[in-house]
Amino acid sequence: MSTYAMPTTRTPRAAEPRTVYTVASGDLRPAANQTCWPTQRKLEADLTHAVESLGWSVQRGHPVDEAKGHGFIDSQAAGIQVFRQLPPEAPLIVVEAVWQYSHHVLAGLRSHRGPILVVANWNGEFPGLVGLLNLTASLTKAGVPYSALWSEDFTDEWAVEGLRTWLETGELRHDQSHVRDLPALGAGPEVDLGRALAEQLRTDKAIMGVFDEGCMGMYNAIFDDELLNPLGIYKERLSQSALVVEMGKVSDAEAKAVRAWLEEAGLDFRTGSDEATELTDAQLESQFTMYIAALRIADDFGLDAVGIQYQQGLKDVVPASDLAEGLLNDPHRPPVRSRDGSRELYAGAPLPHFNEVDEGVAVDSLVTNRIWTAMGLNPATTLHDIRWGEQYGEDFVWVFEISGSVPASHNGGYDKSWSMRQPPMFFPLGGGTLSGVSKPGEIVWSRVFLMDGRLHADLGRATVVELPEQETQRRLDATNPQWPIMHAVLHGVTRDQMMARHKANHVNVAYAADADTADKALLAKAAMFAHLGLQVHLCGDVNL
Repeated sequence: MSTYAMPTTRTPRAAEPRTVYTVASGDLRPAANQTCWPTQRKLEADLTHAVESLGWSVQRGHPVDEAKGHGFIDSQAAGIQVFRQLPPEAPLIVVEAVWQYSHHVLAGLRSHRGPILVVANWNGEFPGLVGLLNLTASLTKAGVPYSALWSEDFTDEWAVEGLRTWLETGELRHDQSHVRDLPALGAGPEVDLGRALAEQLRTDKAIMGVFDEGCMGMYNAIFDDELLNPLGIYKERLSQSALVVEMGKVSDAEAKAVRAWLEEAGLDFRTGSDEATELTDAQLESQFTMYIAALRIADDFGLDAVGIQYQQGLKDVVPASDLAEGLLNDPHRPPVRSRDGSRELYAGAPLPHFNEVDEGVAVDSLVTNRIWTAMGLNPATTLHDIRWGEQYGEDFVWVFEISGSVPASHNGGYDKSWSMRQPPMFFPLGGGTLSGVSKPGEIVWSRVFLMDGRLHADLGRATVVELPEQETQRRLDATNPQWPIMHAVLHGVTRDQMMARHKANHVNVAYAADADTADKALLAKAAMFAHLGLQVHLCGDVNL
């Protein structure tokens, strides 16, 4: 009879009565974890006080690592180890005051059998709200039940009552009455256009180039080929190593020509000499070579859209990719020629770039590009993080803020844009942004996401408003002053409705000439998504 080495059976730890266990998912980058730790510690103290005031106790599920200088779960392996020690049936709160990598805790959350609550602080300093939205979107994709809650300090009645409800029932539901399914659409110019473009995409196909899939733990941003291919969209999987090699083939003269074009167009490069803290000429030259290299590789593979991961693969190799990304998303940009000089690449058109290789953004950008181009609109598009927001006058004004660049046309042109060094905490090798304040106007906002094994799309309308310069600066200083900002007022969607429903940290935006044109563009986009087979939802006040 054979004798085998059988695994040791581990007896799960039992949960203590009326006790909540907490975990904190963090960044992979030590500098970010260390810098953000005091803010995280305050949030955990505020939450603990609120839980205890309701007659429950709190146990932190993992210790603070004094040697590392923080108490975050900073890798997937660490997260798996933490969850091995947690009672699998216990009420669990994931506490986030920072940007976090969802895959650090996803393995444990998938198998956790107790109720899960994800909380964040309503604060712009560090992107805790962004982290919450990514984690909840990842849990939605994974089919893991969860609840979510947010507050400045968990002393307000709304948050305390929400916490009480979750503690007593294991579930917290928010108002999502602003969401409705797209109704049946009759024939008309916009609907006909959307359906025709959907048929064209399915028939002719499109290729999205992915420079290293999966960025910063964003499980929600990875879409399987089996879901994309029926739309007519196919992936070209590329290596960031190849991008670096191609950058080395770009001549100094070509890089300098890009800078000269941008300076002539009015872009303000705010440079210095300290590589560690300032934007330098050398950093910019590297970014211009990336811009040229990305277009040449895109041309090689016949790409219709491209995404550069950058974090983590390139952050220790070359300066930030963001400046190149902002340029790619604008039809008005420095010309780039083929290697032999015979052709201008993607002349007069954007090459849609999906930041952080977010494939939901890729699908959205491809559709937006085709709709806006067919309607004679400027097809420049971008994503933003849903960073934060506050009431201003009669409106709740969101801070939409992408971590590096937008197409200059969103700011009103290159002469209304500037480039600053990226924050060293996230970008050790620096690089310039393509920043500015988004111009007032009418936009369509959207998100393509995965839920119940299907592709869904949320669509809504918003107005970008102009705030006084002092208020704009206050909001920038409260978040990241280096990054481009959009002051967005959503139509018919409250703060808490947006946070409860939105299934991503990213939101796509595109401008239209006026409100009527924006409504028509949204209708065409909804028709195209629906004809492609996505489940389409309208959010807030939408005029079809």
